[in-house]
Amino acid sequence: MIWCVIPAAGRGLRFGAPMPKQYAPLVGATMLLRTLDRLAAHPRVAGLMVALAADDALWPGIDSLEGKPVRTCLGGAERADSVHNALLALASDQPPPHWVMVHDAARPCVRHSDIDALIALGQQHADGAILAAPVRDSIKRADAGAIGAPAVIAASADRSALWRALTPQLFRFDDLLRALTAALADPVARPQLTDDAAAIEYRGGHPLLVPGADDNIKVTSWHDLALAEFILTCPA
Repeated sequence: MIWCVIPAAGRGLRFGAPMPKQYAPLVGATMLLRTLDRLAAHPRVAGLMVALAADDALWPGIDSLEGKPVRTCLGGAERADSVHNALLALASDQPPPHWVMVHDAARPCVRHSDIDALIALGQQHADGAILAAPVRDSIKRADAGAIGAPAVIAASADRSALWRALTPQLFRFDDLLRALTAALADPVARPQLTDDAAAIEYRGGHPLLVPGADDNIKVTSWHDLALAEFILTCPA
């Protein structure tokens, strides 16, 4: 049994819209609903747990998709807090799920074939697995303090071993809950929890990198939203 956790409590400030970006319109629905639809339609997914902001007035109140339960819980200040809260909510189930996939609300274009590969390979690996894509662009390291402004190149970086982390990310439920609980309590580790694999790594684990499609984009701007609409509506 695999449940999906979707952290959706963020404000999406970089998106520059009057609503949180997960509620931006996308192909006749909200981006969040498109993402949930894509996950619920996968045959290995048993249910969805969505972490929402306390003041979320836009959640449509759905409780099922594709005949599968959709539940909600209170999100947290950061993504990792929301995932942790969602896992705690699932932990009250008897029995809780054995496996959990965590997926970004702003990735509505994930392919079912990639989820198939993630599950097949991740369930054979001790520390779980994440979808990821090899870095193909040249990577430059800028002078310190130059982020967000024109900068001088300090050095070129070797990209041969670099990958971009995508989602979903698949782990044994108990492993991820223990890892997040420990990492969130460590003030040094907490800022590094930009994805779920980072918590597993904090506990000494080494999740598997499963190659995923480049069109599994994360929507962070209106340009990305237009690209997501093209991907979802373009004939295969």
